Amino acid sequence: MALAGLLLGVLSVPAQADGTRDFGRDTLPANDGWAAYGSGTTGGAAADAAHVFTVTDRAGLVRALDGGSDTPKIIKVAGTIGANTDDDGDRLDCSDYATDGYDLKKYLAAYDPRTWGAAKPSGPQEEARQASAARQAERIVLPVGSNTTLVGLGDSAVLKGASLQIKNADNVIVRNLDVRDAYDCFPVWQPNTGGLGDWKTAYDNIWLTGAGHVWVDHVTLSDKGHPDAKEPTYFARNYLRHDGLLDITGGSDLVTVSWSRFTGHDKAMLIGNGDTATGDRGKLRVTLHHNAFESVVQRAPRVRFGQVHVYNNRYEITGDDYRYSLGVSTESKIHAENNAFHAPGHVEVADLVKSWNGSALHQSGTLFNGFPVDLLAVYNAYNSGSERDLTSDVGWTPALHGRIDSAAAADRAVARGAGAGRIR
Repeated sequence: MALAGLLLGVLSVPAQADGTRDFGRDTLPANDGWAAYGSGTTGGAAADAAHVFTVTDRAGLVRALDGGSDTPKIIKVAGTIGANTDDDGDRLDCSDYATDGYDLKKYLAAYDPRTWGAAKPSGPQEEARQASAARQAERIVLPVGSNTTLVGLGDSAVLKGASLQIKNADNVIVRNLDVRDAYDCFPVWQPNTGGLGDWKTAYDNIWLTGAGHVWVDHVTLSDKGHPDAKEPTYFARNYLRHDGLLDITGGSDLVTVSWSRFTGHDKAMLIGNGDTATGDRGKLRVTLHHNAFESVVQRAPRVRFGQVHVYNNRYEITGDDYRYSLGVSTESKIHAENNAFHAPGHVEVADLVKSWNGSALHQSGTLFNGFPVDLLAVYNAYNSGSERDLTSDVGWTPALHGRIDSAAAADRAVARGAGAGRIR
């Protein structure tokens, strides 16, 4: 039975028979951010032996996830698992998903703004794109249900090309995984986005919607393999293949993201996805601590509505396309303390913050290239007249958190310890 299970890519195993520490049984420590509120976050710690799995390929992972069931389960990822594979484990590429006559050249010709105009794409090529996209989604969208722990084994557990979706689920832990390149084969053209139009992609590496009590820890998230910067330009816009690295939307609540790396990406983290989503009021309570944001252009994070505690994070800004780190949007309540920013000469302190209909930002203990700065005062001084001043009163004070180190100490610790393969 054990050999048969291994050959199918999933092996039911007891908890760490060799006596080493079993990270799969770990639960979120008390007071470790918003996910510790109330009943806390235990993931699949209550799983019986029949629901502890080690998976080595997509087919095994899909079986272990059990369609996003609520059954307590611990799933351990061994090695590299590619989501763009068939049931036999053979690699699939975009041409394998294309159907109903979809062809990128024909799609571009059909919806060229110079001839199509500003209307939403419709007709045969858009219908073919949707059908093709649905075929890819069947392979790469992986639902993670309630009472689940998903953890990487060792220092090199990789989930490639997948979009982990924690949808309407509660009590989930994701740890020690390198989740990379949720690559969209079939972006859609949206003529009215941003004035000039833009390409819209479908997949986040990890997406929380309607989720509660979620702990994401020691995870690395990136586009590694297919960076958007190397994609072509169509209709004068970069042909984007990736959306967010970790988006928290749809009334999700009580989330802690710790000791993780967000790297080499445009839009890293969106918390709250719409100014009109007033149902998010009182939700979107998120803690971000000891994370590294490296070569991220924007959304680190961008927040609407939520009470978000951002402390002891490290930001390494590179490139000429940098836009901002902290996005202060409608009714957001960001409490930022003791974060360290490293930036090249063309980036100024005021650039670290961007506001859309925001009103407040609490900050303290900020370091910029090793020097203490009053981020709020500098932002208000530089943006006076162009954007309304932000006040420091966000209406709440974080109570659920571990020790808050100085920005300098946290900076060093995060550089050494954040990301997959560094869990101890």
